[in-house]
Amino acid sequence: MQSTVESAAAIPPGATRKEWLGLAVLAFPCLLLAMDFTVLHLAVPALTRELAPSSTQLLWIVDIYGFLIAGSLITMGTLGDRIGRRKLLLIGAATFGLASIAAAFASSAAMLIVTRGLLGVAGATLMPSTLALIRNMFHDDHQRRIAIAVWINSFVIGGAIGPLLGGVMLEYFWWGSVFLLNVPVMVLLLILGPLLLPEFREASFGRLDIPSAALSLSGMLSIIYGVKRFAADGPGTAALLAVTLGLVLATIFVRRQQRLADPLIDMGLFRVPPFSAAVVAQMVAALSMGGIYLFVAQYLQLVLGLSPLQAGLALLPSNIGGIAGTMLAPFLVRRFQAAHVIAAGMILAALGISVLTQVGDGPPVATIVASFVVMSIGFSGAMTLTTDVIMSVAPPERAGAASGISETSAELGMALGVAVLGSVGTASYRAIMARDLPAGLSGSEAESVRATLAEALEVTSRLNEPLGSGVATIARDAFSQSLALVSGLSAALVIATSIVILILLRRVRTGTQQEGDPPMPAAA
Repeated sequence: MQSTVESAAAIPPGATRKEWLGLAVLAFPCLLLAMDFTVLHLAVPALTRELAPSSTQLLWIVDIYGFLIAGSLITMGTLGDRIGRRKLLLIGAATFGLASIAAAFASSAAMLIVTRGLLGVAGATLMPSTLALIRNMFHDDHQRRIAIAVWINSFVIGGAIGPLLGGVMLEYFWWGSVFLLNVPVMVLLLILGPLLLPEFREASFGRLDIPSAALSLSGMLSIIYGVKRFAADGPGTAALLAVTLGLVLATIFVRRQQRLADPLIDMGLFRVPPFSAAVVAQMVAALSMGGIYLFVAQYLQLVLGLSPLQAGLALLPSNIGGIAGTMLAPFLVRRFQAAHVIAAGMILAALGISVLTQVGDGPPVATIVASFVVMSIGFSGAMTLTTDVIMSVAPPERAGAASGISETSAELGMALGVAVLGSVGTASYRAIMARDLPAGLSGSEAESVRATLAEALEVTSRLNEPLGSGVATIARDAFSQSLALVSGLSAALVIATSIVILILLRRVRTGTQQEGDPPMPAAA
């Protein structure tokens, strides 16, 4: 009788209707956060006419939102652990709503930059708070994985519908109207959050270490800024200095955490193999997706001749595949080991990517669409389960910090994918063009043709025939070979990561494990 009672007590309670309704409340701000990454791009022509920003101001208008989200995630996740995750979420929602109104009615480029920055900081409070609250609300493993899948899909859906809703708003209203989409949802969150969401805070934590927060923010901003400069302009002095400064600040940050009694991040988490492997897997997946998307979007338009709308529609099925993979993963892990499901997802993604190594043969659009769908199914399923591993390994009182680490790894991976894979592809294109470029071009024309495919097609459109069409063909072929190279490298990296996953996540509990199986290691 006693063993039966103990066994029943060990079974975690299932979620009630309140928790599932609370999940819906948490999904909406995540959807809006993803929308805000893309919706402004459509408004750039209109706001440029209205506010007349300089080229530097326009760059900061577009980028500062993502910069401050990525740089603030770890600090805000840890802050939620200390003051309360629901409290931080509601503060962030109120700030996000007010900043959205201010951005919508910004009267100058400087004002828009400030309000976009405030949106980024507020967004950084929302992302880790929502994931940490899911960790507190869903104690059953299977239900928690489904909840995480819904959470991830809210970002996927937001990224997909952002341009559509933004286009509708811009069709009938002024450029600032795209920001007002945020306000009703944030008001709804402020009303329903206290009713449906639990509060959780760890009373034993001390005060937030401000120097650590400053080091975290400045280090991440320097690294991401340098990576973006590297991707845009190549390995220049500014990019190198920014990355170097960021790495120095990150090193100081890590050493400070190791000395503090109550650190911003428990560095002992990284000594737990499943935690480290899951973080690396997320970064590799984001890196591959960021780099591949950069090249495929150009390939569809500049090589295959699709319009921007046609290219966007061609990539839309990958979002559907991503949603399917995300929702399928929690059910697969009930029958198979988490390591096996995650590794299988990574290998499936690598197979989808490997199809792109054959682009030199001129595959139809349907083949590229299929490869993206396969890649999205694999990566989305793996990302769902690695997120669950990260949140499960971390102690409940550190769920906010763990969610910040998880989301930061994805943000950094995406930036690195654009910079690193973009640089490899660009270098390959330039090397091929330097080798194969025919005679007959002026010095400035040859330099432009060797720079990028877009510049090459612009130059060749003004050349006499048959020289123009010949150079255009060579440039498109060079870009295709570069995409094939980037795809091959990315696929190899993903497969190598899947092997690491199989080794380091082999002890992660799933629904197939029985009582008496070895437990997962705990953080130091």
